[in-house]
Amino acid sequence: MDVFGVMIGLVLLFGIAAVVLAVVGTVKAAKAVGARIEKHEANARRAVETATLKAKKYTKVGPPAQIAAVRLSLRTSLDGTRQVLEGGTAQGDHLSEALGLLTRLDAHAAELDGELRMLEREPDTARIAAKLPQLRERAERITHSAETMRWAAQDRMHRFADDELSRLTQECENEAGALRHWDASGSPAGSGAGVGAGSGSAGSAGSAGGAAAGGARAGLTDGKGRPSAEELLGLADPLAKLAQRLRKPSAGPSAG
Repeated sequence: MDVFGVMIGLVLLFGIAAVVLAVVGTVKAAKAVGARIEKHEANARRAVETATLKAKKYTKVGPPAQIAAVRLSLRTSLDGTRQVLEGGTAQGDHLSEALGLLTRLDAHAAELDGELRMLEREPDTARIAAKLPQLRERAERITHSAETMRWAAQDRMHRFADDELSRLTQECENEAGALRHWDASGSPAGSGAGVGAGSGSAGSAGSAGGAAAGGARAGLTDGKGRPSAEELLGLADPLAKLAQRLRKPSAGPSAG
């Protein structure tokens, strides 16, 4: 009975643990889905607001058009800077501090955008004329700060890309120099000369093989745009062997 009771207790414990894990997983999944939905809703709402501001900027006249232009430039500058900084943060952590500053700057922009929305509903044109220059000056300060960080981040990424390209170009040039620096004793010409010193027929065959190999290097590859293994290892091409066999029957009668 004791063993049976222990087994029942373990089964209940495992069941409770499974239920708890299932509940936790469901809650986390629901939170993730909710956060994603909120993000899409925020993006859609911002897209609609941006389109509305563009319409007001080009269809209205006077203070409403001026206020819409200020709000639109504020959003455009901050959105462009955020895209650049987030793209650079994905490549490294060197822009994390700038992204934090942009978040604080975005909070000031949100407050300013609220004041501009209130000014749109202001019926007193004299008050609009008095308040708009101040709000426009604040917006210019925010956009200037955002643009300064965006341009600096772009210059930094371009500089790192240029440096990386310069290093890569130098490595390619070094590799090209190493590929051109072959050993004279292992080159096709050197091997042909050595064989010619041993026997004339072998020397002529070696020279024919070198010519055939040179012709193959000009146009033949392995079908993938890369040199074949025979070319890289300096081995005799099968066509050179065929040419040597074709020369042997003709060499006998001419010698006789």
